[in-house]
Amino acid sequence: MMNHNFRIAAISDIPQIWEILQQAIQRRKEDGSEQWQDGYPNLEVVQNDVEKGVGFVLTEGETIIGYSAVLINDEPAYEKIEGQWLTNSDFVVIHRIAISNSYLGKGLSKTIISSIEDFALNNNVYSIKVDTNFDNLAMMKILKKLGYTLCGEVYFRGGARKAYEKVLPK
Repeated sequence: MMNHNFRIAAISDIPQIWEILQQAIQRRKEDGSEQWQDGYPNLEVVQNDVEKGVGFVLTEGETIIGYSAVLINDEPAYEKIEGQWLTNSDFVVIHRIAISNSYLGKGLSKTIISSIEDFALNNNVYSIKVDTNFDNLAMMKILKKLGYTLCGEVYFRGGARKAYEKVLPK
């Protein structure tokens, strides 16, 4: 099995990250999903992620094969949940998970999420919160498989999103 590495993205990674996100945007469109079809995420979002140190890449050797933004306690939309979070303490937020077209079907979204869980534990944070579009069935399936609990709905840019949380063992 190839060795995967999950690390903070560098400015020089931005073109590869943007290419992967564009592939994911196109895939969502082909799946008939409304997610990511409104000009977001865009290159500016990626640049902000990377400049703020919250953009992370999954690599295989030197190749970037996946991307995610990982933030701690930084999601204002999560304050207004229709439903209820499992915890009210510190949390890690996962946004913008995307896998390169060349690496689909290898369970790499799970690899990214597991890496983020390790990142949270290394930062003494025991809750992961994530949301996905109501029509992103693949991601909902992955979250369920990995032990995430559906807590309710949050609203982003006018649309309702399914909100999940997982409490990590201390």
